[in-house]
Amino acid sequence: MINTVAARLAGLSGWRRRFVWLISGAVAVLALPPFFVIPVLPVCFAVLLWSLEGVRCNKGALSAGWWFGTGHFAAGFYWVSHAFLVQPEIYGWMIPFALLGLGGGLAVFPMLAVWASWRLTDGLVRRAVLLAVFWAVAEYLRGHILTGFPWNLLAHIWAFDAAPMQFASVVGVYGLSVLTALFATLPATVIAGKRGRLAALAGVLIAVVLWGGGALRLSMVGPVQTDKIAQIDPNVPVVQIVQPNIAQRDKWRPDLQRQHFTKLIDMSRRPAGMNPAQKRIVIWPETAATFFVEDQPAARSQMADVLGPDDILITGAPRTYPRDTDEYKVWNAVQVVDSSGEIVASFDKFHLVPFGEYVPFRSILPFPKLTAGRTDFSAGPGPKTLEVPGIPSFSPLICYEVIFPGAVVDDANRPEWLLNVTNDGWFGKSAGPYQHLAAARFRSVEEGLPLIRAAYTGVSIMYDPYGRKLAELPLSTSNILVHPLLSNQNHTTVYSLWRDILFYGIVAFLAVLVMGYNRFLKSL
Repeated sequence: MINTVAARLAGLSGWRRRFVWLISGAVAVLALPPFFVIPVLPVCFAVLLWSLEGVRCNKGALSAGWWFGTGHFAAGFYWVSHAFLVQPEIYGWMIPFALLGLGGGLAVFPMLAVWASWRLTDGLVRRAVLLAVFWAVAEYLRGHILTGFPWNLLAHIWAFDAAPMQFASVVGVYGLSVLTALFATLPATVIAGKRGRLAALAGVLIAVVLWGGGALRLSMVGPVQTDKIAQIDPNVPVVQIVQPNIAQRDKWRPDLQRQHFTKLIDMSRRPAGMNPAQKRIVIWPETAATFFVEDQPAARSQMADVLGPDDILITGAPRTYPRDTDEYKVWNAVQVVDSSGEIVASFDKFHLVPFGEYVPFRSILPFPKLTAGRTDFSAGPGPKTLEVPGIPSFSPLICYEVIFPGAVVDDANRPEWLLNVTNDGWFGKSAGPYQHLAAARFRSVEEGLPLIRAAYTGVSIMYDPYGRKLAELPLSTSNILVHPLLSNQNHTTVYSLWRDILFYGIVAFLAVLVMGYNRFLKSL
């Protein structure tokens, strides 16, 4: 029966074939967060590979990759439309152009991957391996070209559990994507005789090895530390994440600014029953302060009033300097306020969102940016370790800066924990916040560092250095999350030392193995 299905797919032509590619690419999204229906991934890639058997020209192979990729990215990024509905009277008309442009534009990467795998080899087994290699390479390129967009990588299908994610501590998320792509493509070879059945079995075993190996690693490091606040040393800082859950359409309204600020202040008070001597790190999300904190001493005084002598408050806020000059700039920043109301540390976002925080090629593209204000945000210098007296050093990451592998810490001055402040309120109750969360989780595994995530509307969460969940605030809830900052399990990972070198090695080895074997056969 499987052979019959494969033959019928190979025999498709015209719009039917394009429709199958489009739909199979879209359905493959179900393997990604927040659905994690992992079995659909090898099924969808089998449809792609079997239908490629009927392609006879370069144009057909390019078309296969583009239609599959368009379906995959349009379905995977549907939530982008929510951002344009915050002010639909201004931006609503852009939704179809944004979705089709994003899906069709990003589809160039799988288009080239599919074409290369079809063009450079023949035979279903070799083509399946080469497609996995080139798909992972395409993901790497997508994560770096034109500022990069490494969202919804294939490796993210494992983010439902910490165990299968552990291999990322060695080869990073791109290396894990190679193995995930093999898991997706190799089962299609079951129709290719004995050799194909062995390859298909190898594809299934990849999932078993990832899960089993990860579980073994976690068992060796011990259970998750979930110490209660009353049982810990008062010198160990306690994190208090404030998740106000204020709708994005109301966040920047001037008439509600005071009300929102008062809510943040009230949620930042010391919880009842907490040891008065307990040191707190109060964290507000991205641009929770909707004003220039450095210009508002009265607001800083209110912040200080809810802090104990050794407490600090970390908030996302816009930052500006210098005033009333031709060099006027605005940054999306993280600022640290101490118990005296002084700003003791700052960090400026360095990886800005195109069209969200700035408009590329503004001189020829007359579009307003989505975020508040007319001035484009300026980019900061890069990852930075903030060292604040009395607490472990940390690396701030604002919004989607956390999705970029290998670019979340200053390697010359490594921090003791990662902080991601974000505002996913733009995307409502959709898959977007969960996809963002999955990418953030991988950074803790790769770097061997705890990660704390403060999200304006959720999901706010704390992970240990192995990506295991410590505490969580669900999406669309208004509450605080209180948990000790446990950094005594920090460890140096292979990935933090070598970065993507092993990924390059895996890709090179598989490509040479397959293409070299293919050329050898043709020479006989």
